[in-house]
Amino acid sequence: MTTSLSGFPPALVRRLVIKIGSALLVDPAGEVRVDWLRTLVADVAARKAAGQQVIIVSSGAIALGARRLKLPKGGRGSLEDAQAAAATGQIALSQCWASLLHEKGITAAQMLVTLDDLEHRRRYLNASATLERLMALDVVPVVNENDSVATAEIRFGDNDRLAARIGQAARADAVVLLSDVDGLYTANPHADANAMLIERIERIDARIAAMADTGSASGMGSGGMVSKIQAAQIATGAGAHLAIISGKVDAPLSHWANGGRGSIFLAAESQGARKGWLSGRLTVLGRIIVDAGAEAALGKGNSLLPAGVARVEGVFARGDVVDILSQDGRVIARGLTEYDSEAAAKIAGRRSEDIPALLGEMSRTVLVHRDHMAMF
Repeated sequence: MTTSLSGFPPALVRRLVIKIGSALLVDPAGEVRVDWLRTLVADVAARKAAGQQVIIVSSGAIALGARRLKLPKGGRGSLEDAQAAAATGQIALSQCWASLLHEKGITAAQMLVTLDDLEHRRRYLNASATLERLMALDVVPVVNENDSVATAEIRFGDNDRLAARIGQAARADAVVLLSDVDGLYTANPHADANAMLIERIERIDARIAAMADTGSASGMGSGGMVSKIQAAQIATGAGAHLAIISGKVDAPLSHWANGGRGSIFLAAESQGARKGWLSGRLTVLGRIIVDAGAEAALGKGNSLLPAGVARVEGVFARGDVVDILSQDGRVIARGLTEYDSEAAAKIAGRRSEDIPALLGEMSRTVLVHRDHMAMF
């Protein structure tokens, strides 16, 4: 790549999040690929020596635990198996990271988080404060989803989006996803010989999203290109660059910095910490579809008034997170609603002065205030 961001050099990227998937870290027999991992740790040590702060988001606990417990289907045969495998494998995973980082004179810390920890504002701030303190102490945090307690309803399901959310919480400058492919292609490169690598993505639009492939090639992981593009939306919306590079080579960060291929999603202008948290949320309880006039008004920085609402979908309470969509189905904003879904449906399409007659009270004139809204 020709961009100066290639390799995410320490001179330009002060704080970096590195995500490693199960297929890279664990071999098909369920053992850690120690020799490869040692080359990655050498990359981390070199970057720290150059002044870059590093956070690691590591998969692998379920795969490691499944082998030790002799569970079928890689520990993913049932929720109970996955939870048991994660609880067992997490010890082995953390010991491995701590040992290899210690060889380079680096202290490791373990952080286990759930989706709720980063969706709940207060717990999100607590996680952010912990990461900030660990950075100040020159420690490398190793983060993983707490799969031993997570359920289908309260889990990320992949570490791509977790890495982006951790990058947001840590105020990282960039996130790099180590993958089994070396970036985003126009089609699945495993299936289409004519697929072309896209090295620079300035904006994630419908054309970019359509290029994603949902498969996880190894069968061990839970993500695919769809989750990586979603991660890129979270990271770039929070003002961080995100790269997808190959992790199949030794010392993958050095390989990329020395001319290896990859795709970089360029950061958007940050909307501020609170709005960044809103835009990166994965739990959305409702949808508000607006007309063209309201869409234009939102684009100018205005609040969402009931008059511009075409319809309301979902069940939500006041203060819940909702998506705001254009009439052609694009998510244009995300925000905290000032009304519950029943009241929102009653006042949809009506003027603010009509609210008292419709609801019996006049508490708020807007449906979603601009101060509690993040634009996409």
